[in-house]
Amino acid sequence: MVSIWNWLVTRWNWPGAAAFCGVALLAISPVVWIGFGPAIFWVFVQLPLYMLHQLEEHAGDRFRTFANEVIGGGTEVLSRRATFIINSLGVWGVDLAAIYLAILLNPGWGLVAMYLPLVNSVMHVGQALLLRRYNPGLITAVVLFIPSATLGIFVVCSQVAVSWTMHFVAVAAAIAVHAAIIVHVKRILRLHAR
Repeated sequence: MVSIWNWLVTRWNWPGAAAFCGVALLAISPVVWIGFGPAIFWVFVQLPLYMLHQLEEHAGDRFRTFANEVIGGGTEVLSRRATFIINSLGVWGVDLAAIYLAILLNPGWGLVAMYLPLVNSVMHVGQALLLRRYNPGLITAVVLFIPSATLGIFVVCSQVAVSWTMHFVAVAAAIAVHAAIIVHVKRILRLHAR
């Protein structure tokens, strides 16, 4: 287990590994469409698209370096460990749960898989406008996330009965994942300010 962690996190191979898995998942996505229909397909496809986004964002340790320099002012506000855990549990774990909920209960419960990248896109675009510069992940957030997540929400809502509760829970979960990152960063900054 230590050697897996070292390979993934210490040597920072997980962004490439995630992108490789994302391409493999995209290759089987037509089977998801055929077997489960368009609503589940759009929930499912958000995970591999997010994995491709993570390559732009994290390859070469770009986002973590950017966050530590720009947001932290040189303070390590995001460690390699924290960054990996955020992306594995907060993205892959949340999307996996959304896929299961969509298949087992109702595709409407899979909306979190679309709202997660939309909230992420808002963060990337907002940061780019605020700082007037590129941030790692911006291009795929705009090119992949906004169209696919918007279309996915439309398809799910047109295919099945989706309640306002489902939308609310999905949006709240997506915001909570991103809020947890902000809370973590602010906590680290407070500790370093002492």
